[in-house]
Amino acid sequence: MISTTATRTLTRHFSRCLTTSAADFDFVVIGGGIVGTAIAGELQSQFGNTLLLEQHSRLGTETSARNSEVVHAGLYYPVDSLKARLCIEGKHKIYNGDFQGFKQCGKWVVAQTEAEEEMLNKLYENARNLNVDARLISSEVARRKNPLIRAEKVVLVSPTTGILDSHEYLTFHQSRFENEEGIIATNSKVTEIEYSSDKYTLTIHDSDSGENTQITSANLVNSGGLYAPKIANLLVPKERHYKTYLAKGNYFSFQPATPIRNITDVLVYPAPNPQAASLGTHLTFDMAGQIRFGPDLEWLDIDDPQEIDYTPNANNLPLAYEAVKRYFPSIPGPESLIPDYSGVRPKIFPRDSKSFPDFVIKKEEGFPGFVNLLGIESPGLTASWGIAQYVADLYK
Repeated sequence: MISTTATRTLTRHFSRCLTTSAADFDFVVIGGGIVGTAIAGELQSQFGNTLLLEQHSRLGTETSARNSEVVHAGLYYPVDSLKARLCIEGKHKIYNGDFQGFKQCGKWVVAQTEAEEEMLNKLYENARNLNVDARLISSEVARRKNPLIRAEKVVLVSPTTGILDSHEYLTFHQSRFENEEGIIATNSKVTEIEYSSDKYTLTIHDSDSGENTQITSANLVNSGGLYAPKIANLLVPKERHYKTYLAKGNYFSFQPATPIRNITDVLVYPAPNPQAASLGTHLTFDMAGQIRFGPDLEWLDIDDPQEIDYTPNANNLPLAYEAVKRYFPSIPGPESLIPDYSGVRPKIFPRDSKSFPDFVIKKEEGFPGFVNLLGIESPGLTASWGIAQYVADLYK
């Protein structure tokens, strides 16, 4: 077994890991977020000889560390979508596996108008079709259970929604990978990819030394998150290049001057807006019980993730406050919300698209052994273990 400390020194010492096969590695996974780390763990467990590459000094510092930390039930997505299938599979693995850092607290989706009530009726039917546990309760029952939460019409209850510690979950998958003697190389940015003679040659830039190293792999997985389109474009022909679309979500911590007790023991979401590309500004809490609100949705006019400014946008606070006040009317003034952090989602469609943005997980034509993952946004954290198994199955 190679310790975590030791693996971080391997960014320019690939000769230590060479095998006697035609390629240095059987599998290389690009991207050490929660999805890439889970995939690497599954490939190492089932096939062995896997290398995980991460361009930053630590795993999971981008989308994996900047989200709501929600274990999604899977009730929002079309029945035949990868998001539905892999979210539900990932949820079951979290709740029924060896990982312990979660709390199955449940969630309310609240409707304030007749139009929103109709949306929740459709959502309930979708949950039933997906065999996801859900039920509808009246506004009177909801008021007795959580009197500080407003639901003028109806509430959809999702008992299998939960929360987890995202850092602990990443560490769990990293340990699975390392315990199977998988190799992690941090500070390792892929700058070139070529395919010839049944193997992939990767040029890797070491951000510590400034040196470039080449390695080869029989199979390649692109789990680059925000950078996935640009990584894919290093390999696929120009006419098949992918575009990068980025959407920022701002989160606000709740810090009232006078503490408010017993606000809610469940997560609270507004009824989904079918015209929006997010689930709305919702109320969640972390494993310590600290309440936060978000994310909102802010499309970025950039296509290079290196240009992202992760400073939460304080200009969005008034709109966030009004969104929260619809279901939490007794919230104190806007000064009780403090810009806290932000995250950015990789989108597969631009802002004006009406298409459903499903996960893209596919073998690339003309490149045997290359699996491409694009648009792995929410519910990517929940789905990560399910995605890992799905990718491993593509190699069987």
